[in-house]
Amino acid sequence: MDAEAQENFRDFVESRSSALLKTAVLLSGGDRHAGEDLLQNALIKAAGRWHRIEEPEAYVRQILYRQQVSRWRLKWPRRELSVPEPRENPTRHTTDDEPGAADLRIVIRAALARLTARQRTVLVLRYFEDLPEADVAHLLGCSIGTVRSTTHRSLARLRELAPELAALGPADAEQQPSHDYSPVEVRP
Repeated sequence: MDAEAQENFRDFVESRSSALLKTAVLLSGGDRHAGEDLLQNALIKAAGRWHRIEEPEAYVRQILYRQQVSRWRLKWPRRELSVPEPRENPTRHTTDDEPGAADLRIVIRAALARLTARQRTVLVLRYFEDLPEADVAHLLGCSIGTVRSTTHRSLARLRELAPELAALGPADAEQQPSHDYSPVEVRP
């Protein structure tokens, strides 16, 4: 890599590493050290091909996703990390952002850590990265139907594992449409 390419790579790492680290930590189930390892490996791979990369952030993110997929496709199971359960009534802290936002982040991170790696990866790609189902399917090498079913099962499992999320989130966001199919009289 020539001096100009090294400088461009350094600038990219300095400007985008915090955002990429957030994604890597979420993909690794909230384990910061595993997220740092995931990001470091992705940056090493990107550095080797830096002169051929047109969109560096998209390229590094794709490496992150694919490495995470490779981890949960391994034949040998990895050791699971035990994490303490969230408190029943989390205390609210006042910060610059809205009250309870830090508690919500902690509960979400803990809940994501209790999902399987595949479930967590699909949820992070769909909702944190805001990717459409087709893009998630392409990145994970599966069909759109698989992404939909995995998303549905993952959200159900997340609700089962962390019912405290309903208490922390806004009440209006969780309102479901009514499915009352009783006959209704319509008058002209």
